[in-house]
Amino acid sequence: MKILRYILFPIMQIYFFATWLRNKLYDLGIKKSISYSFPVICVGNLSVGGTGKTPMIEYLIKLLKDDYKVATLSRGYKRKTKGFQLGNKTSNAESLGDEPFQFYNKFKNDIHVAVDADRNNGIKSLQLIENPPEVVLLDDAFQHRKVKAGFNILLTTYSDPYFSDVVLPTGNLRESRNGAKRANIIIITKCPENLDKATKENILAQIKREPNQHVFFSTITYSNTIVSENTSKIIEGLKAFTLVTGIANATPLIDFLNSKGLKFNHLNFKDHHEFSQQDIDELNKKELIVTTEKDFMRLKDYKSLKDKLFYLPISVSISDDTKIGELIKHFLAN
Repeated sequence: MKILRYILFPIMQIYFFATWLRNKLYDLGIKKSISYSFPVICVGNLSVGGTGKTPMIEYLIKLLKDDYKVATLSRGYKRKTKGFQLGNKTSNAESLGDEPFQFYNKFKNDIHVAVDADRNNGIKSLQLIENPPEVVLLDDAFQHRKVKAGFNILLTTYSDPYFSDVVLPTGNLRESRNGAKRANIIIITKCPENLDKATKENILAQIKREPNQHVFFSTITYSNTIVSENTSKIIEGLKAFTLVTGIANATPLIDFLNSKGLKFNHLNFKDHHEFSQQDIDELNKKELIVTTEKDFMRLKDYKSLKDKLFYLPISVSISDDTKIGELIKHFLAN
């Protein structure tokens, strides 16, 4: 794979120029971005792959839902519907996409959850619903520059930071590193616990942040229990099980489970994998299945798996979360 990426280096230069030109046209106002009179917060990244956008959106929901009417707006990747869709009691992973359905399943009594590939149409449609939102959280929209978000949160992983990468197809960046300048907040995600001061200072030096930018470090916190629709189990007491993942990077989860001394067989699928009947038939043979919350959203409607399917909840811990809350609420107040 690495050899192929180097072979594709000439294409990288073309991709770099195309994305640079597109961004320049937006910066100069030749291509138009629409801004809104109410707060729009964008969460995104520069790279392909999992940087932790879903838990970050959930972090923001918890931060804001008690004081504001909140809506999330996602593309709804791999859903089987078109256009604008608003989460309701008939929604599922096929109609909303797995991650938006996860938001709906968890926060349906607190927020609106919507999907639309055209983010401007999605925002306008949200404003027409009964009890419209006061704040819109855009999920994975950092490159969607047709919308001019009032506040941008850029995520990059500790193990594969954008400042050490190059654009596709040689690297993993969707656009050049220079795009990070659009961010109000940069969060280094999936950091080891107790990251030392010297390492943080080294990362800050490589970021070369703008005067108006703030950098935070976050870690993934795994629950001590696995959860099904009806019950839960303490993780330390688990016997051998099957781990099922359809996410961009399962390594942190595997490392956590190994650190607990657990015995499991790992079935690793590509990100947003659509489970076939053959997959389900194979899973029916397993006694206990542990998966991610996102994958649980796609699997939970299979009745044959109901008594054996569990997910491991995760949350995000952010360094100086008081400060990040103050920055976001200051934006909302102004």
